[in-house]
Amino acid sequence: MDRRNYLHAIAGAGAFATAGCLGSTLSFRDSNPNVILAEPEREYTSEELPYPAWGQRVPDVTLPSSIGSQTVTIRDIETPSIVTFFYSHCQTVCPVLIQTVRNIQADAIENDYADQVTFLPTTFDPQRDDAARLREYSKTMNIAVDNDNWQFLRPASPERAKAVVEEEFGVTFERTHPDDMDIYMFAHSALTYLINADGYIERAYRTQAPDISQMITDLKPLREQ
Repeated sequence: MDRRNYLHAIAGAGAFATAGCLGSTLSFRDSNPNVILAEPEREYTSEELPYPAWGQRVPDVTLPSSIGSQTVTIRDIETPSIVTFFYSHCQTVCPVLIQTVRNIQADAIENDYADQVTFLPTTFDPQRDDAARLREYSKTMNIAVDNDNWQFLRPASPERAKAVVEEEFGVTFERTHPDDMDIYMFAHSALTYLINADGYIERAYRTQAPDISQMITDLKPLREQ
């Protein structure tokens, strides 16, 4: 089953809950010349998963930076990068994901490796997450958004968000309108990628609350390479 059909199948079943982290326990049974970290212990190979995973090339995607004026091709970033997916009106999973990435950025600034990693949180709600909204969100979340290593990425349209976030990166999301709220929300899965400087995926943390210490540990050999 290809990724698109798999995603549609689980979406139809209402399977937006996240699975466990596939990221941290190492197994040395296999090797891949394109990655630095050993293969994580898991039940499936990368090819069998419905999202890009260890040893695979990150999707060849170019997106506008919401606050800056440039576009960013994720595959061409010259440092290791951390990519996650969110929307700023989320009140549950997304603040945890963004706070996790923010805390790694803070560690990078404090320990003088801010120029050795790039952070690329990507919204799947481009209708509301414009530059003004994300600047406000940055202040709320205490993000050093003016540091060159942080770029909010924003697909040009909801259709582009679906094509990139769900079909390329395997993050499922569906718009909802709760009865007790005046604004729409999203039911969505959670996935954070650690990508090396050559554009290959080292880790896919499929969890709502990634382990910050483990991510910093995983990042270290990538940035020192």
